[in-house]
Amino acid sequence: MINKNFLEKLLQSGLGNNSRSATSGGVSDMLKGKGGAALAGGALGLLLGNKKGRKLGGKVLTYGGLAAVGVLAYKAYTNWQQSEPTQTAPAAQSLENLSAAEADEHSKAILIALIAAAKADGHIDDRERHIIDTEVAKLTADQALLSFIDQQLQQPLDPANVAKYATNRDIAVEMYLASVLVIDEESFMERSYLNELAKQLALPESLQNELQHQARQAQQLTAAQT
Repeated sequence: MINKNFLEKLLQSGLGNNSRSATSGGVSDMLKGKGGAALAGGALGLLLGNKKGRKLGGKVLTYGGLAAVGVLAYKAYTNWQQSEPTQTAPAAQSLENLSAAEADEHSKAILIALIAAAKADGHIDDRERHIIDTEVAKLTADQALLSFIDQQLQQPLDPANVAKYATNRDIAVEMYLASVLVIDEESFMERSYLNELAKQLALPESLQNELQHQARQAQQLTAAQT
């Protein structure tokens, strides 16, 4: 149903017609401050709305795609382990090193996290949901996938339900990071959602702080390009 290829298409749907493809330079270029894409239309742009915080986070995602989430999460996790000597959990695995089934599991969890974060301020109404459904239908003809996404858009926001898709810490870290990238930190509702999500994912506060730091750095790089 949900797979890595579909999520990459969704993320790239936020790129403008004149923007560089996320696959041309990849996440390494994004992290080096190259490129010049802008979050535009498409399913991702509609899902994330037009708020400043979400716009910057959307650019990070469209520049680097899933690789951006993985690279930033790995860097944050490694830094956190070095600062917390008592932590002996293995380092996060790159998405590229996972099996196809594991990569799809990651992708499904990240997509669910993105949709939930986008709903955190309650901005998606019936009209917007219909438009998003229409845009998503341009990316896939899989009816099961379309129904799944529509279900995620319609169901009440529940951080505990979102967190249950984190079947290991790698996924939990990436779900939280993806959520940080798209919420508006100035919104009380969205900050409250993020705090509860972190609690449900059982992420230590020090790890949350490092993930937020990496997200801010990536957003600052993209902001400097526009």
